[in-house]
Amino acid sequence: MSNKKELRIGLIGGGFMGRTHTNGYKRVGDFFPELEYKPVLKAVCTRNEARVKAFAEQWGYESYETDWRKVIARDDIDAIDICTPNDTHAEIAIAAAAAGKMILCEKPLSRTLAEGQQMVDAIQQAGVPNTVWYNYRRLPAVTLAKHIIDSGKLGRIFHYRANFLQDWTISADIPQGGTGTWRLDAEAAGSGVTGDLLAHCIDTALWLNGSITDVSAVTETFVKERTHALTGQKQKVGIDDACIFHCHFENGSLGLFESTRYARGHKALYTFEINGEEASIRWDLHDLNRLEYFDHRDESVVRGWRSIHVTDGDQPYMNKWWVPGLSIGYEHSFVHQVADFLKSLENGEPCSPTFQEALETQKVCEAVLESAATRSWKSIEVDELVK
Repeated sequence: MSNKKELRIGLIGGGFMGRTHTNGYKRVGDFFPELEYKPVLKAVCTRNEARVKAFAEQWGYESYETDWRKVIARDDIDAIDICTPNDTHAEIAIAAAAAGKMILCEKPLSRTLAEGQQMVDAIQQAGVPNTVWYNYRRLPAVTLAKHIIDSGKLGRIFHYRANFLQDWTISADIPQGGTGTWRLDAEAAGSGVTGDLLAHCIDTALWLNGSITDVSAVTETFVKERTHALTGQKQKVGIDDACIFHCHFENGSLGLFESTRYARGHKALYTFEINGEEASIRWDLHDLNRLEYFDHRDESVVRGWRSIHVTDGDQPYMNKWWVPGLSIGYEHSFVHQVADFLKSLENGEPCSPTFQEALETQKVCEAVLESAATRSWKSIEVDELVK
């Protein structure tokens, strides 16, 4: 008989992210047995009853609902996990906070900074534990990069550059809106690649390299009209298909970011590189268990880029998995975030990124979009950006 405390999960949304989060809940106890809390899959909610019933049966949820308000109202739910399109994040999170529920919200925090601020205000007033699923922080090689930077090995930082490239929306026949393509609908998504892909890059950058102070951006929408999946009517496309911006960081370094869904041949190319006075690091999602490192202090005859295979037990998270040399994957980042959230309930410390921290990413996203719209530099200031 287990004496662990239960964290009873109510999952809202049963798509791709709902699966990744659920897998994290199901596996965390197997690999982090020391945790005091264990997730219990109490309820899952989507609007389509046939689909939500099938999801509940496949993934092991005890029950299902078709109205998210009923999940929040239930006394047997401790935590609400929001895996819905961006246009519902604020309403669900604010209601969940008012009901005293813990909240785990899929990224980005919200469509706009104003919505994000309302969400932050709600959770602060309620005092409920919260986190946002910027999962790439929890890949061991990325966490190792954080440790290396914080140790001072890179010295003064000069450059941070990142990109996130895909190619799935090139065809003009792909619709906007609806279940599978809501990310192409500005009303549902808020923005295009900026809020979807660059938000990941920005979150990682803020975590690794500190605050961004100002930005200058350019965006482009290559396909100007698409058929809406729900109405069948041709409508103007309101999202950004591609975005490039450069920026200043508070530490004096320069940043360069690019994202697009029009890079033929790239499905999910996410990379970053950081150049310091003494050393540099770079990482590629396609080779997610490796971190490349260059140290100018090495002897000149052996100086060069080295590839660190992040699988040893003394490297972040890896003592929970296999033996050195054996890799883990994308899905493990969600297991790690669940573990960190459960640990935060034990020690009373926030599980980063919190809503407040994710709001910083939202500020940068909004400044990027405003910069592109006005063709001018924009400072990252709360008073300037809240509308």
